[in-house]
Amino acid sequence: MIKLIYAIEGLSVWVGRAFGWCILILTLSVSYEVFVRYVLNAPTVWAFDMMVQMYGALLLMAGPYALAQDSHVRGDVVYRLFPVRWQARIDFVLYILFFFPGMLALFWYGAEIAADSWRYKEVSWNSPARIQIYFFKTLIPIAGFLLMLQGFSEMLRCWRAMKTGVWMPRLDDVKETEDILAEAPFTAKPGSGA
Repeated sequence: MIKLIYAIEGLSVWVGRAFGWCILILTLSVSYEVFVRYVLNAPTVWAFDMMVQMYGALLLMAGPYALAQDSHVRGDVVYRLFPVRWQARIDFVLYILFFFPGMLALFWYGAEIAADSWRYKEVSWNSPARIQIYFFKTLIPIAGFLLMLQGFSEMLRCWRAMKTGVWMPRLDDVKETEDILAEAPFTAKPGSGA
């Protein structure tokens, strides 16, 4: 079970890292558009649509990554006071009642939207460039599937925590600066008076 959990989590982390490159593409394209629009007075017809698609791809495909890293927002004012076994029970039930129906809807209706978009060879109506968007819409059901897969891994993680009373460690990846500083041991500098 542990190997399966880490295999699914590893896939989610890999997909998140791969789509993280959309940030670089977004940064470069926005910088390019600002330069040509305001310095050269020659705006592009494609930049806006491309930026919307890159941001949307990043948003969709970061979902499984965030779930694998336990980075989604959680109202845990009371939850964190419970023992691990009860936290796992609560999470398990909430995954069944809310998470999976929502992700199944994302997958199911996203697949319908993507299929229609491919059938019509849908293009963007926002710009004269008429950029194809059916490739982008394909990411909707893919994100739903990957979220369900990671959700299954999270349920296995909950099941194990219900049995052992301990949460499994997560695969390490990048950390927020404040988390790194919080984990670092405090060492006073000589002569600092601390």
